Amino acid sequence: MNKLKKLVIAAGLMLSMSAFTLNGQTEAATTTHTVHYGETYWNIAKGFGVPVNSLMAANNSRPLIAGKNITLPNSPVTAADKELMARLVRAEAVGEPYAGKVAVAVVVLNRVKSDQFPNSVREVIYQISNGHYAFTPVENGQINQAADAESKRAVNEAIALMGKGNGSLFFYNPNTAQSSWIKSRQVTVKIGNHVFAR
Repeated sequence: MNKLKKLVIAAGLMLSMSAFTLNGQTEAATTTHTVHYGETYWNIAKGFGVPVNSLMAANNSRPLIAGKNITLPNSPVTAADKELMARLVRAEAVGEPYAGKVAVAVVVLNRVKSDQFPNSVREVIYQISNGHYAFTPVENGQINQAADAESKRAVNEAIALMGKGNGSLFFYNPNTAQSSWIKSRQVTVKIGNHVFAR
């Protein structure tokens, strides 16, 4: 009887873990995805947090047909790094429009690709420059607060955009920024209370 109880508990745990993985969509659980009616490459890419260019290349840009499987490439960003980025996005862009949340995540990804910054999401977020953290929420502890669903979606969308965009490497609030250097950077876009620049 005890063995049966253990087996039932183990099966329940496995089902719970599977449901979390599939519902969270932070990592591709398999290498294929069954296309649903109305889905586009863009919808799939941002839903799973994979670059749309990679998704299209993996499927030779074939038309999507509902009920057919397509290849789903692995995300270039780990689940742990997605979570860390989402916590940063929540802290930096609380109260900002959704597009501003996506743009904050894009800045992190652009820094990882730039030779001016560290080479990983974690190192970019925790970077110390001139004795200060690059991102205020790391310094004040807000990075440790849980991410909300919108921030997680914004991170996946930023990953889907990889290889596109205008190369923003910085963002600031012009009403509170005290650095004249940051205000000298070339502005790429203004969203909500943030100015994005390179």
